[in-house]
Parts: sequence; C-alpha cells; structure tokens
Amino acid sequence: MNISSNIAIQTYDQGRSAAAPAQATERGEAAFGAALGSFSAALQQAEATATASMVSGADPHALVQALAATELAVETTVAVRDKVVEAYLEILRMPV
Repeated sequence: MNISSNIAIQTYDQGRSAAAPAQATERGEAAFGAALGSFSAALQQAEATATASMVSGADPHALVQALAATELAVETTVAVRDKVVEAYLEILRMPV
C-alpha cells in the first residue's frame, strides 16, 4: 500500500507542475513595456524631426513621414485603449 501511495503522490506532483500556469504576466508586462517604449520613441523622433524642420529648415519629407508615423502610433494606442475599455465594460456587465 505504501508503494502505491508514493506513486500516486509522484504522479500528482508531475501533473500539478505540468498544469501550472505559465508566467504570462511577466511576458505580458514585457510586451506592454516594449510597446510603450516603441510609442515613446516614435513620439520623440517626430518631435526631434519637427524641431529640426522648424529651426534649421530640414527636409520637409522627413517631417511628413515623422508626423505620419506619430499619427499611426497615436491611432493604434487609441484603438488598444478602446478595446481595453470595451473588455472592462463587458466584464462589468457579467451577471454575478
């Protein structure tokens, strides 16, 4: 009887470790941090290009490209925010 209980305990431990959730929060936080860094970098690049264009008369095509990249980054961020708010509101509407 002792042998079978040891086997049951070992099997349970193996199953528990296999079914343990992955550290999704760390990956999610890393992905969110990378996206936020990319958004911030796009805004800084556009700001630097706009300043150079106004001060020293730099290439106007670079200014247009930087503004388009900034517009795309802002629109993407707004779309993600809208989806998060929509998901939150959907959770609030769930019956308890």
